[in-house]
Amino acid sequence: MLVAESPTPDEHLVASTLAGDESAFGELTRRYKSRVFGVASRFAHDAAELEDICQDVFIQVYFKLRQFRRDSPFEHWVMRITTYKCYDYLRKRRRDKSGISVDALLESGYEPAAPETPPAHPDLERLHAALAQLSPKERLVITLLELEDRSVQEIAGLTGWSVANVKVRAFRARAALRKLLELGNKEDKK
Repeated sequence: MLVAESPTPDEHLVASTLAGDESAFGELTRRYKSRVFGVASRFAHDAAELEDICQDVFIQVYFKLRQFRRDSPFEHWVMRITTYKCYDYLRKRRRDKSGISVDALLESGYEPAAPETPPAHPDLERLHAALAQLSPKERLVITLLELEDRSVQEIAGLTGWSVANVKVRAFRARAALRKLLELGNKEDKK
């Protein structure tokens, strides 16, 4: 009778990686690649940005591996780094190459290019446009709460914000999104 070999626990792979075993880090990357890509895909605009975010996540995981405290599962630590990297990309995206904020460009009459593959439904298109206008923190909390279906406690753990802060940010982000959607509806009726 063949006995299935149980997978090596993450902690052993972390220890092996720290001891210089590159294949152990390859296994950690393989285990968490789909989760990291899944979260990052909610924030990235295109495949290139998605690849950049994920690469940055695993580079940071590798170089900060000695800082992993082992007081929570390795997966939680990786997902926290993923969330921070996604937030970093949202902040970077708020500024164009010249350093002018997106808000200033929109106020000056700048029209962003249409996405490569527009949403199939006009309401989805309106929602995507409104989400793009939220601040990075607002978009982060809405994405994690509504699109990723994370709990307030999970978001607090991933972002380092208090539970109360997450609730306040979520309330304000929903209000901002609602206002943007209402403005869009009024514009459509004109």
